Amino acid sequence: MKDLLIYIAQNLVDNPDSVTVTELEKDGETVFELRVAEGDMGKVIGRQGRIAKEIRALMKSVAQRHGKRISVDIVD
Repeated sequence: MKDLLIYIAQNLVDNPDSVTVTELEKDGETVFELRVAEGDMGKVIGRQGRIAKEIRALMKSVAQRHGKRISVDIVD
């Protein structure tokens, strides 16, 4: 799932080499921290957070198929 998140983010931004994802375990849930270049933040978040919401929805859908709980945090 980490690879999927990296793939999605790299295709949205201008600087794909700066995309990093950190995977953490918190309270039985996997937390993915997504970091992108400062200039690409708006492209990952989108207007009114629409793109960020869709990324989270897609990732949660994939996680449910694997019987896992996840969340995606976009870190600046």
